[in-house]
Amino acid sequence: MPAQLGSCAGISRFPPRRPVGGALSPGPFLAARGSGRPRDRPQYPRPDSHPFPEATVTADTATSTDTPADPLISALTARARAAAHGTPAPCPCATAALAVRPDATVVRHAGAVAKAHAPDSDPAALTLRVATATRLPDVLLPPLTPAPAALRDPHGRLVTLWPYGVPVDRDDPEAAPWEAVATLLARLHRTPVPAGLPPMRGPAKAARALGRLRAALRATPDGPARPAAGPVLAAGAALPAWARAEAPMPGPAALCHGDLHLGQLVRHPAPDGPWRLIDVDDLGPGVPAWDLARPAAWYACGLLPPGEWTRFLTAYRRAGGPAVPADGDPWPALDVPARALTVQTAALSIGKALAAGRPLDEVEQALADACARMPSAPAHPPGRTPGTPG
Repeated sequence: MPAQLGSCAGISRFPPRRPVGGALSPGPFLAARGSGRPRDRPQYPRPDSHPFPEATVTADTATSTDTPADPLISALTARARAAAHGTPAPCPCATAALAVRPDATVVRHAGAVAKAHAPDSDPAALTLRVATATRLPDVLLPPLTPAPAALRDPHGRLVTLWPYGVPVDRDDPEAAPWEAVATLLARLHRTPVPAGLPPMRGPAKAARALGRLRAALRATPDGPARPAAGPVLAAGAALPAWARAEAPMPGPAALCHGDLHLGQLVRHPAPDGPWRLIDVDDLGPGVPAWDLARPAAWYACGLLPPGEWTRFLTAYRRAGGPAVPADGDPWPALDVPARALTVQTAALSIGKALAAGRPLDEVEQALADACARMPSAPAHPPGRTPGTPG
């Protein structure tokens, strides 16, 4: 193993030792089946939080007598249309619902994108995060407007407006821009943390996934997926308190994205502008290794080939990224975040299986097995001290 890959001490004992077959479904440890790729060269996974699923494209002027228009989609369409054309009046341009989830609904119209954030989004925190994107146009996609605005819907959802960017082609994993995303992360991590910006939300999302699993267990007293939940909850409990959002993150803090995966990257201006990071909902000060955790876990699980992990890690180090040492083994810094992302993904997968009343598929079982094999994690990454500076 090349020295720059690191020894992967710890994580190499808990993830699957080879790519796991199974149908493509959300989650960062999935291998493709029936894709025409050899088992040692799986298609890159599609994370739960990918903001650009297969879009439903409709003409603005289309009507349906069978299904009433979604009020939220209609309101977002009007916002995006006004941003694109200066008026919300109907036009012949197409509208695409890029994402429809409880925590985010995203609509594109022409060159503009309107995003309704989660109903519980904090207005002050989101305003600071959007302002940070405005100040870092060489790293983050800059918004079309400097602050979120509230929709007149029952939840008062906050809406932000963005230029459209072309996402990574997830059907062409050979073209994944590992050097670009690594360089952008290093730039972000080297940027001074803006005053008042709330903490990066990665650990909070891991904790929320565990909470959802517990709720699913309470709501589903029987089910073939229940036995898998115990090892996942145990692995979550073994994480350091900071990785479950039960204590401050170790410092020194860096400016972090908080939910980094290939779906958070777009080319702007479309179609072939430079790559930029998108989605500022989890942006904030924290442990920068969290942003490297998904690629690190993919590599450790055998889903990311060593050569591509080398490209990513080498580019990050060359750009001066502070999350890992400039040389030597990066794994002491990456171990805890990679474990946390494994637990998070397993918890969400089991919760979905419980809700559907079905057994785990092969990939979901592999996630649960990975959690069962996790040894105790260290209290905090070596070289970092508890307590994120304010």
